Amino acid sequence: MSLSAKELAQDPNFFAEILDYTREIISTYNENQKICSVFASQQRWLMALAGFALYYGGVDGEPPGLHANRFATYVVEHEIASHNTALSFMQDMLAEGFLRYLPNAPDRRARPMEPTEEAIRQLGKWLAIHLAVLDRLDGGRRSVLFAKRPELIAALQPAISVGIIDSVDVRRPGDTFDLFTWVNSGGVIMDYLISRVGLVDSVTHRAIVGRIAFTDICRRFHISRTHAKRLMNRAVKMQSIGWTGSSGRSQLWLSCGFIQEYRNFQAEKFAIIEGVWKSAFGTQQIRMPKTKQLFISAIP
Repeated sequence: MSLSAKELAQDPNFFAEILDYTREIISTYNENQKICSVFASQQRWLMALAGFALYYGGVDGEPPGLHANRFATYVVEHEIASHNTALSFMQDMLAEGFLRYLPNAPDRRARPMEPTEEAIRQLGKWLAIHLAVLDRLDGGRRSVLFAKRPELIAALQPAISVGIIDSVDVRRPGDTFDLFTWVNSGGVIMDYLISRVGLVDSVTHRAIVGRIAFTDICRRFHISRTHAKRLMNRAVKMQSIGWTGSSGRSQLWLSCGFIQEYRNFQAEKFAIIEGVWKSAFGTQQIRMPKTKQLFISAIP
């Protein structure tokens, strides 16, 4: 990759693409809230990635495959969740139709599982969205190749998952990011807030994102008013967000620091995905275009 995650995080062209990315993610959420429940928190997102990594790649040193105890052991060893939380997640995925038991398994004690077609389709959509962003940055054709050969996901996903799970910069990019992404629905609420960023004021170091009421957040993301107010008020105390007037009834702003944490997270994640793709297929390096028209400013 020609640019590091740090360089991507500071490039306004990349952030312009990230704003488009967040809007696509919110659109995906609106279309299929069931699948987005899998990624309701970073913990659940990381567990989903761990499951695919074991199924496709056997990243724990054993042959590829997935069963409950193997999954739980991997999750605990990588400090994603407790053993019981991991097992509960797998039960949720079985109930939601994203996992199923393999028929006629040779070892009935282990009860091996596999992702369903819908789970693989949604994973493929997630990866395709990221590859399309990389393509727009350097004129590549990753997403075209992936669309023609969706089975490539088996070659790519284990290394992507491991890279993300092992990255401190992805898992802990900052205090405000942590606040949002480790609570249910917090991650998609954060995506929604970032998707509304326009110009950043170089004097106040804030971005006005418009009127956002607690009722709007509750309606969009199916969370209680108590949950929404608790989350937003904690962010206010951290001076990461705030209202220009009365709370929940005026223009909302996001701090530069909060936005930069989000940029750092996305830059590291995209650098990991590009690095895996390049290792597998020797694709083009990213060269940031100089002609893209921007509707945002660089964050000071």
